[in-house]
Amino acid sequence: MRKHRSEVTDPVEIRRILESTNIGRLATIGEDGYPYITPVNFVFHQGCVYFHCALEGEKLDNIRRIPRVCFEVDVPLAYLDIGFDPSRPACHLHQFYHCVIIRGTASLVRDVALKVDALNALIGKHEPGKPFAPVTEETPQARACEVVEVRPETTTAKSDLAQGKDEEFRKRLVRYFAGRGLPGDAETVKAMGE
Repeated sequence: MRKHRSEVTDPVEIRRILESTNIGRLATIGEDGYPYITPVNFVFHQGCVYFHCALEGEKLDNIRRIPRVCFEVDVPLAYLDIGFDPSRPACHLHQFYHCVIIRGTASLVRDVALKVDALNALIGKHEPGKPFAPVTEETPQARACEVVEVRPETTTAKSDLAQGKDEEFRKRLVRYFAGRGLPGDAETVKAMGE
């Protein structure tokens, strides 16, 4: 990682980022040699990424052929627009964010108990606090889908929050975001520790 000051190494914070979004992107290697990126609903459960999908498809063909994958999530925060300082060059516009990148090995879950557990964890993540009929081995939908496990080999994470900028600049950012009130502004101010 080039900007080490933005690196996140705390496993608790990495997990928080993974749990704060429901969509991740899975990169596999296509038969034509090109990367193939697919957005998936996922859950980070027991140290692995799980998602469900149809019984057939390009991402499954790719996983069966080459199980090495990359999985990415990002959480957009505030966007620093031209209104912050109209005299600044347009190339200084900026998107603040959190992200996690996992390189690992993907496999189809064949253990029925693990498949059911992963499906229930996925539903629980996407329907927090709502009661639902748990998936069981007899649930027809459980048989009608595949569950894929991505076992991490390396994990990197980053929070881009104007680290390395001087204190006065950061205070100006906080005042601007707090006054602007757009989506992501309050979360960015909080993440910056203000």
